[in-house]
Amino acid sequence: MNKKKIFNDPVYGFVTIPTELLFDLIEHSYFQRLRRIQQLGLTMFVYPGALHTRFHHALGAMHLMTLALRTLKDKGIKISAKEGEAAMAAILLHDIGHGPLSHALERSIFHEVHHEELSLHLMRKLNAEHNGALDLAIKIFEGTYSRPFFHQLVSSQLDMDRLDYLNRDSFYTGVQEGRPGADRLIKMLTVVDERLVLEEKAVYSIENFLVSRRLMYWQVYLHKTVTSAEQMVIRIMQRARDLVRAGVEVPSSPNLHFFLSRNVTQQEFEQDDQILRRFTRLDDTDVWSAVKLWADHPDKVLNYLAQCLLDRHLFKITLQAEPFEEEFKLGIVELIAEHFQLPNDEAAQLMIAGRISNNAYDADGQDTIDVLTKRGRVVNVAEASDLPNIKALGQRVEKHYICYPKEIL
Repeated sequence: MNKKKIFNDPVYGFVTIPTELLFDLIEHSYFQRLRRIQQLGLTMFVYPGALHTRFHHALGAMHLMTLALRTLKDKGIKISAKEGEAAMAAILLHDIGHGPLSHALERSIFHEVHHEELSLHLMRKLNAEHNGALDLAIKIFEGTYSRPFFHQLVSSQLDMDRLDYLNRDSFYTGVQEGRPGADRLIKMLTVVDERLVLEEKAVYSIENFLVSRRLMYWQVYLHKTVTSAEQMVIRIMQRARDLVRAGVEVPSSPNLHFFLSRNVTQQEFEQDDQILRRFTRLDDTDVWSAVKLWADHPDKVLNYLAQCLLDRHLFKITLQAEPFEEEFKLGIVELIAEHFQLPNDEAAQLMIAGRISNNAYDADGQDTIDVLTKRGRVVNVAEASDLPNIKALGQRVEKHYICYPKEIL
């Protein structure tokens, strides 16, 4: 069988699968599941074109990894075929542990189980199936390999993951200002003392990348309408979970019902292959089919939330710099209770408060973006730049929100 396949990607054109191992990983059911998980969750409620999947993104990140490795090799960095394949496998599988609707349901379906930990566990399962062929890929993914720049290409403040999702998400949403200039950044990569750095002439490109990232977070990922929709689906799952655990019949697929009915820990995932099998059968389809069923559920809170999400009748959301006062939140709950004829504890389910925050660059963290100056020094890009923007982008911006039904206005 010919395993040297080519994909036609709308963002990059033709993407080649360079080795048989990578082809086999893509063909595996764990990876194919990513076709059924949207990259941007409920963002399509604001940007109708944002319907691309985790499958798209993983292939795109692998493609950028091939370009980065080729650039480093051309600059005299020694990278063996085994290391190159391992780095591509690590970036290909970095999101394999994502649950339905990407980040939106990570905490409402699972109990303190993060997608990075599940990705690592699934990589170990795949490694066992391939007789240890992923040993090096797992070391790179974990950051334990002796050449740290490989891990930085997979996970850092300027990695192939971020470059692809910014490129891809800006393409599918139509937010052209979010394009990070990935081609030039990749061409500027080099390695000093086994750590990833960029040449000094890339400083303005790095600034453009950070500005693009800040813009995409506030205009797309943390858009207030997207936040409202995501909080609604989280509240739907929480309500369904509470009803199931109280003994109320809540119809859903067997796999979704399993996770709604109990708190499954990371340890249980790792010890029980049947739990892992249920997880790898779970995708966006389970969530949407459940929401459609719940729109007719006798529980007033659940059916109202589900029907609103289906009809895109989203909650009103208000943002401000300071936390909302408790008195104000109690007033909202009272209005909801009066309008919907609900007891206060159930009315509180239809009021959602929280906060969102982002900083485009953590200049003080361990994992900084470093620049190789013309004099041969390696410095933090915040030092290397004469522009105040990079320092400003390191400041965390935090906003508090409150969501509630528009009917009470």
